[in-house]
Amino acid sequence: MALRLEDKKEIVAAVNEAAGKAFSAVVADYQGLSVEKLTQLRVEARKNNVYLRIVRNTLAKRALEGTQFDILNDNLVGPTILGFSTSEDDMGAAARLFEDFAKTNKAFELKAAAFDGKVYLADQVSVIANLPNQEKALTMLANVLQAPVSKLGRLLTALKEKNEQEAA
Repeated sequence: MALRLEDKKEIVAAVNEAAGKAFSAVVADYQGLSVEKLTQLRVEARKNNVYLRIVRNTLAKRALEGTQFDILNDNLVGPTILGFSTSEDDMGAAARLFEDFAKTNKAFELKAAAFDGKVYLADQVSVIANLPNQEKALTMLANVLQAPVSKLGRLLTALKEKNEQEAA
């Protein structure tokens, strides 16, 4: 189906807007996936605040111009689906979604990802996918802050028990 110039401009504008607001981006090859599988991916993307779009490579390159994700242009070859993490609370959502989807769908191949001005190739996408979301990061911070206090508490309890045993 041929796209009119106005349709192309709308696609470029929509992808450019999403890329401008996104925190990370992932590019994958979706060739060989059924419509059902793509629909499942789209449903999961909506749940995880991931902007998902299948775009022609020439339009994607134009859309990514002037954004932090134009470094992905070399990876825009063949059938391409773009995913952008749009939530500040979970910057690795798109990478995690794509990585999980690729595990269960062999036809879905990761190409690359971009985060903080750096390109991660397909085998390195897990670096971004393992970024903790806000809740997990706060939990990790609380555990780090709590560790010295709990160690001190255990030490004091052990000293108290030792003194009670010596007194008895």
